[in-house]
Amino acid sequence: MPLVTTERMLMNAQKGGYAVGAFNVENLEMVQAVVEVAEELESPVILQTSAKTVKYARFPYLYALVKAAADSVSVPVALHLDHGNSFELAMQALRAGYTSIMIDGSHESFEKNLELSKKVVEACAPSRVPVEAELGKVGGKEDDIDGGKGGLTDPLEAKEFVERTQVSSLAVAIGTAHGVYKGEPKLDLDLLSRIRELVEVPLVLHGGSGLAEETIKECIKRGICKVNYATELRIAFTEGVKQVLSEKTNIIDPKIFSAVGREKVKQIVLEKIQICGSAGNA
Repeated sequence: MPLVTTERMLMNAQKGGYAVGAFNVENLEMVQAVVEVAEELESPVILQTSAKTVKYARFPYLYALVKAAADSVSVPVALHLDHGNSFELAMQALRAGYTSIMIDGSHESFEKNLELSKKVVEACAPSRVPVEAELGKVGGKEDDIDGGKGGLTDPLEAKEFVERTQVSSLAVAIGTAHGVYKGEPKLDLDLLSRIRELVEVPLVLHGGSGLAEETIKECIKRGICKVNYATELRIAFTEGVKQVLSEKTNIIDPKIFSAVGREKVKQIVLEKIQICGSAGNA
């Protein structure tokens, strides 16, 4: 089916008490893996690309890949810009056909973040493309994103931010981090509940890779409607490729080792969709 936006997808998740998995994709095989599993599980799904992935592959290529994949399945598929780091990049994504956009002004002051997010919302409104923003700062490092030690989201600021910007969803910082966790992360779940009480729009959890299943389910129970996964997919694909090349050193056909990488990614996506509880909700 044609690409859809994330607005109805996340509102349905909020009403249904589940979350939609948002998976960062880097190449054809990862795109195929995500949509094939979503179709198998009858789940809505979000494919997303980071600013660094866009710099590497460019918007037209990525859009064409995901559109072709979405056209081949019967479940709702959205294409989302993850951590758009400027107004200009957000507008490039909009013009390229992305159906959901994140503008990340979390590295700025509250007012500058608010101003930037509102500007993107207003620019996307005529096309009815929903906008995700981030308040607080998710820690860790991944691609060009460096959240350092992070900074937790203030519930009252979150309420004001959403009301003034009219964003469609909000990524919150409750102790998660991008990249690979060093030790067991300590999430402030009570903080998440307080944010949920004051903010009506769907909430987004970044840094889903590496979190325990029980932790993610508890976050969903407390209001998370979208969970982002990137690092685990990259690790899985790379491990698949390494496995083949270490066992058969004379292979020169990329299709052979890429296919194994794709299967490894499918295993991760299958697990995450089931954890999010979105299976059967297409």
